[in-house]
Amino acid sequence: MTAPPDPAPPRSTAWLWVLPPLALVLLVVLYPLLRVFWESSTGNSWGEVLGSQVFRDALWRTVAIAATSTAGCLVLGTFLAIVLAFVPFPGSALVGRLIDTVLALPSFLITLAFTFLYGSAGAVNAAISALTGSSSPLLDFLYTPAGVITAEITFFTPFVVRPLLAAFALIPRAQLDVAASLGASPLTVLRSVIMPEAWPALAAGGSLVLLLTLNEFGIVLFTGAKGVITLPVLIYTRGIVTFDLPGAAVIATVQVVLSLLLYGLYRVIFARLTAR
Repeated sequence: MTAPPDPAPPRSTAWLWVLPPLALVLLVVLYPLLRVFWESSTGNSWGEVLGSQVFRDALWRTVAIAATSTAGCLVLGTFLAIVLAFVPFPGSALVGRLIDTVLALPSFLITLAFTFLYGSAGAVNAAISALTGSSSPLLDFLYTPAGVITAEITFFTPFVVRPLLAAFALIPRAQLDVAASLGASPLTVLRSVIMPEAWPALAAGGSLVLLLTLNEFGIVLFTGAKGVITLPVLIYTRGIVTFDLPGAAVIATVQVVLSLLLYGLYRVIFARLTAR
């Protein structure tokens, strides 16, 4: 007499839990992007936009400002993180908390603060005019690309400082003590022991800052720099001011593709640094 066959295991329905978040992503993220791509295919929008000198200037200016701001954030953020982590001084904890506070602020508040300080009628120019008697403002950089870059470095530097501080906290103190006991100078310890451990965090923070500055709109808008036209500003001008929705969709598509390419490059670099 043969034994009865085992009953088939019940089918799992756990995959059904994937459907609600997947539908939400499709509705909130994918559908607007597809509408933008579809709108960009209207007429001869691609040829008109890509062939215009205004678009090429805005693309170059966007990349240049983002790259320069990222480089400034990396230099300043690395310096601040090293000082906060390895050069104890009274009030260092308070400085660290203030840096964390900047992460919670909207970017336009930094721009408004810069306007009150360094604008044509700001506090610094007013103090200089009171001392020199000059009627024209001495500082006039705020409404130029240099002003935008300075504001972006001020706002986005904490995005580099925080990952570096987390990476520095994982370095064993014994490793630093051994390197110092062997006669290594502080600069050698920094170059040979500390920074190799911090490269993944530095790459992560720098890539994040590059993506954020590439898509930054509030700082450029609130500085009032009329000659500084970046891709986000050009999208706003085309879509809201002149109601050229196909042209704005083309520029937005270029912005999305550029951001995705940079994100993919960041993932490749981060994976290689982590593997090492």
